[in-house]
Amino acid sequence: MTQSTRTVLRNQLNQALSALRDAWRVLHHRGPSQVQFWFIALAIGIAAGFMALGFRMAITWLQAFLYQTDNILFLHSHAERLSWLWILLLPVFGGLVVGIILHKFTEDGRVRSVADVIEGAAITDGRVETKAGIASFFASLITLSSGGSSGREGPVVHMAGVISTWVSDRIHADGITGRDLLGCAVAAAVSASFNAPIAGALFALEVVLRHFAVHAFAPIVIASVAGTVINRLAYGDVTEFTLNTPGSLQFYVELPAFLILGLICGLVALLLMRSIFFAEDIGTHIQNRLSLPRWLRPAVSGAMLGLLAIWFPHIIGVGYETTIRALTGDLVLTTAILFAVIKTVALAITMGGRMGGGVFSPALMIGALTGLAFGLIATGLLPDVSGTHTLYAFAGMGAVAAAVLGAPISTTLIVFELTGDWQIGLAVMVSVSMSTALASRLVDRSFFLTQLERRNVHLAAGPQAYLLAMLRAGTVMRPIGDPRAISEDEAKALIEQGLCVSASATLEAAMPYFDRADLPCIPVVVQDDTGQENPVGALYHVDALKAYNRALAATAAEEHS
Repeated sequence: MTQSTRTVLRNQLNQALSALRDAWRVLHHRGPSQVQFWFIALAIGIAAGFMALGFRMAITWLQAFLYQTDNILFLHSHAERLSWLWILLLPVFGGLVVGIILHKFTEDGRVRSVADVIEGAAITDGRVETKAGIASFFASLITLSSGGSSGREGPVVHMAGVISTWVSDRIHADGITGRDLLGCAVAAAVSASFNAPIAGALFALEVVLRHFAVHAFAPIVIASVAGTVINRLAYGDVTEFTLNTPGSLQFYVELPAFLILGLICGLVALLLMRSIFFAEDIGTHIQNRLSLPRWLRPAVSGAMLGLLAIWFPHIIGVGYETTIRALTGDLVLTTAILFAVIKTVALAITMGGRMGGGVFSPALMIGALTGLAFGLIATGLLPDVSGTHTLYAFAGMGAVAAAVLGAPISTTLIVFELTGDWQIGLAVMVSVSMSTALASRLVDRSFFLTQLERRNVHLAAGPQAYLLAMLRAGTVMRPIGDPRAISEDEAKALIEQGLCVSASATLEAAMPYFDRADLPCIPVVVQDDTGQENPVGALYHVDALKAYNRALAATAAEEHS
């Protein structure tokens, strides 16, 4: 062995020993706290998993009791044999109970859902509203059990956020820890709800936290696995949809059809989202025009749903039976199209009427119906070069749901985990990519981010758009009397010109003053009991920019850690 070879080996050995010493130092100083955090993540995952399981079982029991059936998987077929009066009145009574709950326990009568969890992760250090969240949880339980046409993932995700918020407050978690715990709770809830551990973890990262930081990955996976184990202890290691007709893709020749299907599904997802927003706006307009009490709004929507359900019972609840029929090809073309349209209308009525629930399961159902309709047409036109029409139902299910959620990765995986069929990957991926690319450009990235945008919460454009709304003028200002600040007399002179901001105002509201007035600073005021505005400090443009840059740097550091 030559001298140079021994030198190289010795250097490599020294580097390896140095790396081991550094690893031991990290483990010795940070290991216990990291392990402790993982145990907290596991505990949150178990709690969120049992919550999601309990929610699902409660819906099953209550639906079976109210509709007098032993198998809610075939609820739609059973509902056809029930009295039309019961089908009509049940969602009315359910809506009335929902309205009373939300009126009493929320400030605005609005159900909390996934969008509020995303807002909590971005703006409030991983915390969500507790009282309103619990009220929304029970309101959604009543909605889904009494004829509402929505999904169960929305209330489950927010209730998971309530659990993580409680823990974060007890341990005084900072923003990064609070967001990580929120991601753990959401992952466990989604995994326990759908028996989908991979998709649950990625949903928390892709949709809620909206980053894939390495430091968050391990605890979120731990919580997701815990939620899945809880689901399987109750339901076994089975998929949500048990299918007998797996699809087969005629490679290369058939791919253009799935590209077209993806574009169609993107448009269907857009119509689905727009219909919900339209129903929300129309409902609010009518409520204000007629001076309708807000607690009565869900009952009115329930009456509309009841009328629809008399002729179309497939709109009741989550809609598993219809989704399975679409995925197995047990529907003709006209029925698939009609069911997709009616389900979209029913979902818009439910969400616009503020009855509660989520949009993911309905999006799966509408997507499966859309894909089946497209597949029946495509295989009918070109039978010699086409696979089965049920394969298009698979792809359509993923494509519409991914466009609505704005989550192509986790939605693709959840389709695989819900069906247990991993051989359809190419078709699903092609359709999902096209639908998401199209729909994300016609709305603010996703249904949830568009909801927030309608509330003037600007998360879709990224941290550079919403961080200014997180910083208050009162925390960045230089107080009156500071030698680096303007004097009180100078501040009062600017106040008389209308150039001032409240101490509670955000930097988002304050920054336009600098552009309009071309001033280095503006006074910060508080109102006394008489309404008089008194200066307490001065907000300098340079200080605001420095605070904004620090917030951007902290966000970037978290997302890349």
